[in-house]
Amino acid sequence: MRFTKAILMIGVLALISVTSLAADMAPIKPVEKVDLQRFMGPWYVIASIPSALEKKAYNAVETYTLAPNGHIDTVFRYRNSAFTNPIKTIKSTGFVTPNTNNTVWGVQIVWPIKAQYVIAYLDDHYTETIIARDKRDYVWIMARTPTIQQADYDAMVARVTAMGYKVSDIRKVPQQWPEAGKN
Repeated sequence: MRFTKAILMIGVLALISVTSLAADMAPIKPVEKVDLQRFMGPWYVIASIPSALEKKAYNAVETYTLAPNGHIDTVFRYRNSAFTNPIKTIKSTGFVTPNTNNTVWGVQIVWPIKAQYVIAYLDDHYTETIIARDKRDYVWIMARTPTIQQADYDAMVARVTAMGYKVSDIRKVPQQWPEAGKN
């Protein structure tokens, strides 16, 4: 019984220390400005520190569509655990945070919760981006193509590391196109 309590206490203390570390870090700095029209469309997830739903994602693609009301309709499409498994989709809505030049959003999968979404890096051609969060719990490295050059990938990972994320938590998302086992 004492052993179980000790293990539980260690787990709680570890969780508190990890949470306080993220709270002690400076907020993620977003890019200066995002042209929403240029940002819309499909983005292949090259790598991420994934949420629970993405831990075994293959051929992951996030697609943004600007809605007439100014919100961003989002569809995350992937296959779970293998290239040949059925396609799964998760739909959400992005809400641009006012006075952020379109660089910070709240993304809502389930009402009323909005998760922070910071466009922390975006190249001048709108072909590579990093989406981050102040909590440093999730991050997404995405591109307009399913693969990127190794030097570009290394540079993106270096940016993520400089933001305060642990490199060991990053998972490269398997991408195989043209897609096998289309459904």
